[in-house]
Amino acid sequence: MNFLRNTFAVLLGLAVAGLLISLGVRLNSSWITYDGFSAFQKWETVLQSVEHKPYFFVALLISSGIAATVGGVITAIIVKYAKVAYAILIGFILLFIAMLDIIIFPYHPTFYKILIFLTFFPFAWIGGKITEVIYERKKKRLKRQQNKN
Repeated sequence: MNFLRNTFAVLLGLAVAGLLISLGVRLNSSWITYDGFSAFQKWETVLQSVEHKPYFFVALLISSGIAATVGGVITAIIVKYAKVAYAILIGFILLFIAMLDIIIFPYHPTFYKILIFLTFFPFAWIGGKITEVIYERKKKRLKRQQNKN
């Protein structure tokens, strides 16, 4: 049962991260060169249209960091054990997808290629640590309440 729960947690964390990255891409209306909600179906045309707009890639890095953190938190909340490890797994999967994006499409600036490594893994780890700290505080509070009674 834990396998299904953990798989669901990872898939949900990735889905939320993808949603947040999609929202980050939609921040500026001049970046929207596609129909529909998600830019991922027309990703190459989006990258071609923003190739010389570094603010797009800064927004993409920021939304990726937020997405990795929130995806890590959601995953860590759902899994039962190894919360930080599963949150880091979200970061690794997102980093792998971003690296494929960089390899397949040649439209990314150099700063993006470098900073992508410093974005996904640490922010996913932070998401896992946030959840771990919240759960530890909750445990301590419950112990104190039980000791009072």
